[in-house]
Amino acid sequence: MEGWPSLACLITMLGGIQLLYLGIMGQYLAKTYLEAKHRPPYIIRESNDDCA
Repeated sequence: MEGWPSLACLITMLGGIQLLYLGIMGQYLAKTYLEAKHRPPYIIRESNDDCA
């Protein structure tokens, strides 16, 4: 059985590339989802200035 180490390396490398692209796509979708919510990236504390 010659050549199986090369095949194992090739399969591992292709699997790693797939995981890399899946991670990049996940980051893109997460940013798109957060942008679609139309929420500010910070929280403004309520103030009671009108009570004075």
